[in-house]
Amino acid sequence: MTKSEARQHAFAARKAAHAAGPGRAAEHLRAALAPFGAVPLAGYMPIRTEIDPLPVMAAHPGPVAVPVIVAQGQALVFHRWTPGCVMVPGLFGAQVPALAAPLVPRVLIVPLVGFDRRGYRLGYGGGFYDRTLQGLRARGPVTAIGFAYAAQEMPAVPVEPTDQPLDLIVTDTEVIRP
Repeated sequence: MTKSEARQHAFAARKAAHAAGPGRAAEHLRAALAPFGAVPLAGYMPIRTEIDPLPVMAAHPGPVAVPVIVAQGQALVFHRWTPGCVMVPGLFGAQVPALAAPLVPRVLIVPLVGFDRRGYRLGYGGGFYDRTLQGLRARGPVTAIGFAYAAQEMPAVPVEPTDQPLDLIVTDTEVIRP
């Protein structure tokens, strides 16, 4: 199966799961984040049918940031986010904080289209998170937590040499440790 075919299947599964609701996803995500305490956290502003991490991000005891796309083919940067902060459209329409206060995360909540139990994720195809994780991991320890509906699981994500695996995957039904 090609990545394009896998994305089509995963988008359909995610859409159906989103309509059914998040189940215990936030509870599982809070539990997965608890051992990290107040370390800098990067979440994301959910788009389309992505599972929503915002309530968990808002409750995090440490600083929180969201990704900012600088340019096609570049790693993401992260700007500090707080509940209710002024947001503006960034590149590709993603909402970003109006005030650009950079933050380097130690833990990232990573959105995805599909995943497998080996820890590989299928994203939108831009490679932003793969470049970002590669750069962050070269500088020190970082934990990448995929956040998804269980229905987005697939037997095997098509993998390329540049793909960065996730350290954990949190779903509405469980926490997966690859």
